[in-house]
Amino acid sequence: MTTPKHYQALSQEFQRIYHFQHLQALGDWDQATMMPMGGSHGRAEAMAELAVHIHQLKTAPLLLELLDCADSEPLSPSQRANLTEMRYQTLQANALPSALVQAKTQLTYQCEHAWRDQRKNNDWQGFAPNLTAVIDLVREEAQILGEAQGLSPYDALLNKFEPGTQACQIEQVFNEVKTWLPDLIKQVQQHQASRPHLTIPASSVDKQQALSLDVMSLLGFDFNQGRLDVSSHPFSGGVPGDQRITTRYEEQDFLSALFSTIHETGHARYEQGLPLEWRGQPAGQARSMAIHESQSLFFEMQLARGKGLLSPLTAKVNQHLGTQFTATQLEHLTTQVTPGLIRVDADEVTYPCHIMLRFDAEKALVDGSLSVADLPDFWDNAMQSLLGLSTKDNDRNGCMQDIHWPVGELGYFPSYTLGAMYAAQLRGAIEAQLGNIDQLVSDGKLNRVFEWLQHNIWSKGSLLTTNELITAATGESLNPQHFKRHLFNRYL
Repeated sequence: MTTPKHYQALSQEFQRIYHFQHLQALGDWDQATMMPMGGSHGRAEAMAELAVHIHQLKTAPLLLELLDCADSEPLSPSQRANLTEMRYQTLQANALPSALVQAKTQLTYQCEHAWRDQRKNNDWQGFAPNLTAVIDLVREEAQILGEAQGLSPYDALLNKFEPGTQACQIEQVFNEVKTWLPDLIKQVQQHQASRPHLTIPASSVDKQQALSLDVMSLLGFDFNQGRLDVSSHPFSGGVPGDQRITTRYEEQDFLSALFSTIHETGHARYEQGLPLEWRGQPAGQARSMAIHESQSLFFEMQLARGKGLLSPLTAKVNQHLGTQFTATQLEHLTTQVTPGLIRVDADEVTYPCHIMLRFDAEKALVDGSLSVADLPDFWDNAMQSLLGLSTKDNDRNGCMQDIHWPVGELGYFPSYTLGAMYAAQLRGAIEAQLGNIDQLVSDGKLNRVFEWLQHNIWSKGSLLTTNELITAATGESLNPQHFKRHLFNRYL
């Protein structure tokens, strides 16, 4: 079948955009891993210039003309899905003026770079003015996007990460979680009270890095198409054929780096598994951030904390770190439920509390009912209410801990808990078809799990909507009961 000419021309334009986004992703990675502090100002200007160029490509009048012409051409279902994603990206870009894109890019690069030292030094007074400036631009962006799409400002931000999802839907899900999670946390802590106390021995960065690389290989990461580095905040970046993931090492707690690496490997496997035939096209990109987080949390929570994978993980930990853990001891360490201040180190049961706090804070920051100046008190009160912990005068481990707000990504946080729910739902579907996952892993059949994910999730890219994707894979739309059942089964 001959590709219709307007659709083909449109595909070529989006391939050009993708090439510049490739370089943009590598600029992001380099800033977070390699760039010296002195390069911050120049890099911010260069990346702002690049962002404006990409924005101009997405808003070129030719694109709108081609979209309209291609819409009337005979297209296959996959081409039609790609056209839908093209139109979505184009309309998102056209809503924003280039000056705002440039200003936000430059400001967030500077804010993020300063945040690294400010967080380390608990320098709220230095950080607050930077964050205030970012939030002001995010509010402006949200207002413009909301008016263009008929959405509230915060829903417009959510739509960037979770197309079609609104805050009221997330509130409904989170409110239901709040009816059972506090009691579950208490029950699990009582249930685990008799566990013997285990000490985590110190281990060098070199040994931890070797362990991380070995575990990434176990999980199928393709080092021919990616690498592992160090950054202030673990992340997965790059593009599908060039995945750059990072972790951070703490000599007193090897589990932090190990499970951050496993989490980011889940993101990277998803990117590496996206459909090659659609690479460079919108339909070849990841579906949404909740689906992305479902993959990282499937790896980190469903697989790596399960009895099946804990045995080979324990062997690798002992081999690289010189420890003598048993699989049961490692299981106790990795499933210990202890309310803490740091989201990325939170256990599986208390983690949603961290997300619900941020969700409430984001909504209030965007609608203006919460000012940046009042954020530390808001955070402290919410942490005390949800987890019984205080962050008073400890902003580095409170409202300064995450990279998302310094880089202007409000609307992202709900994706983590939605992703955990999708991950539990995917596990249920896999086990219904293939049998118990822990048993599969114990029997040396871990690849069958990856093959299922490749067939049902990774290879689909954005050819389906989020709801279509999860329904095709599991037989139903998002059902939070799978997540609740998983937590009760594992921890009680």
